[in-house]
Amino acid sequence: MNQEIERRRTFAIISHPDAGKTTLTEKLLLFGGQIQVAGAVKSNKIRKTATSDWMEIEKQRGISVTTSVMEFDYNDYKVNILDTPGHQDFAEDTFRTLTAVDSAIIVVDGAKGVEAQTRKLMTVCRMRKTPVIVFINKMDREGKDPFDLLDELEEELQIKVRPLSWPINQGQRFKGVYNIYEQNLNLFTPDKQRVTEKVSVALDSTELEERVGKEDAQQLRDDLEIIEGVYPEFNRQTYLDAEVAPVFFGSALNNFGVKELLDCFVEIAPSPRPTKAEERDVQPDESKFTGFIFKITANIDPNHRSCIAFCKVCSGKFVRNAPYLHVRQDKTVRFSSPTQFMAQRKSTIDEAWPGDIVGLPDNGIFKIGDTLTEGEQLHFRGLPSFSPEMFKYIENADPMKTKQLEKGIAQLMDEGVAQLFINQFNGRKLIGTVGQLQFEVIQYRLENEYNAKCRWEPASLYKACWIESDDAAQLETFKKRKYQYLAKDRDGRDVFLADSAYVLSMAQQDFEHIKFHFTSEF
Repeated sequence: MNQEIERRRTFAIISHPDAGKTTLTEKLLLFGGQIQVAGAVKSNKIRKTATSDWMEIEKQRGISVTTSVMEFDYNDYKVNILDTPGHQDFAEDTFRTLTAVDSAIIVVDGAKGVEAQTRKLMTVCRMRKTPVIVFINKMDREGKDPFDLLDELEEELQIKVRPLSWPINQGQRFKGVYNIYEQNLNLFTPDKQRVTEKVSVALDSTELEERVGKEDAQQLRDDLEIIEGVYPEFNRQTYLDAEVAPVFFGSALNNFGVKELLDCFVEIAPSPRPTKAEERDVQPDESKFTGFIFKITANIDPNHRSCIAFCKVCSGKFVRNAPYLHVRQDKTVRFSSPTQFMAQRKSTIDEAWPGDIVGLPDNGIFKIGDTLTEGEQLHFRGLPSFSPEMFKYIENADPMKTKQLEKGIAQLMDEGVAQLFINQFNGRKLIGTVGQLQFEVIQYRLENEYNAKCRWEPASLYKACWIESDDAAQLETFKKRKYQYLAKDRDGRDVFLADSAYVLSMAQQDFEHIKFHFTSEF
């Protein structure tokens, strides 16, 4: 069992939109032998879209909307990749995914440097002490000076960095990368399908000049001298403690620097780590199985209206058809066809180990954050829903399709795409999201996956917050006075819909004994 745990590497790829996250995922799959030809995402000549973007809307827009899970074997290691959406309107999906991984790779665009979304995601990694590796992408385009980029990373992400590879020039004059970790030279030939050649060259030999030219050879020696002088020796433990982030340079589109990243990653990245539950810390090498649901996806296969719940195995061994306890419902459940994924291609598995992500068929029994065990009462936490900031009333645009609309809304809300509130004053359905794009995705998916049409009506609200109080009388008074602004969420909890920041702060002042919560976990 320990051997199986040791060879697992489960990580998320995160970044700002368009830094090249999905392209990098593709190239990693190429090395893992899972796909034979990488689909250049933007090229119209190859009508193959990215493997990890498989929802219809993702192919049309060229962006990732939902986290996809892929696994492959590489050099005795079993690698589980979670490719996350970079677009901030889908940030919640990414935050939840980060609870299910042991480490992360952050992709940074060499020309743009650190962007807003990258900062936000890094904050979540820091909170959880998740080790990160930085991949600076698009070195074949003109960009910032590598030393400036390193300073920017330290300043913006508030983490120390240590380069493990170094670029020789950039843009049109990009010659390749010197691999500091393995001490050899990789020469660059732009080619999206094949891998470039590696040469072992001593830094002080004349062969270096022959390969990259006199000027660049001297520049490289000077740069490496500065690196050795300025940055401390690379130490794996400081990386595992999330104090130092190793940095790699390359071009994912041209397949350059990706293999170096992968080779070093499987060597130094952490195997599955203990998971915090409310009751105790769960160690991966315990004999009994435990796991939690961190994501639910409806309609992976449009022909069968099926939902799949993604379960992260935390300890023990997951076995097909074995009886497990569904803690929240206090029921025993069995799974006859658990699956593992390669984006939307899936295969049935008989067993899974800690660190693996298993897809369980879900007929409405799961919610995000549910725990499965062999009988122990455990609750894993840290999968919050944030208080939404954009609201619209959802109305049925085709009365003949009422049933389809209700089913569609219920399944999409289970996925955690957005949150549904029922206004207590007029009984209308209100959808709350963290980003504008979510409304388009919901409307598109209702029409294409559930054959139901909806229309949006504006709701001018500032924020929704959950309320609770030990003082029953005051709660009653509050409800009477604010009855127009009260709603229930899907679990029947009271929600206050504030229409401005002023109204919210006045309510907090007037009703001291009522607690206002801005995430659903309290």
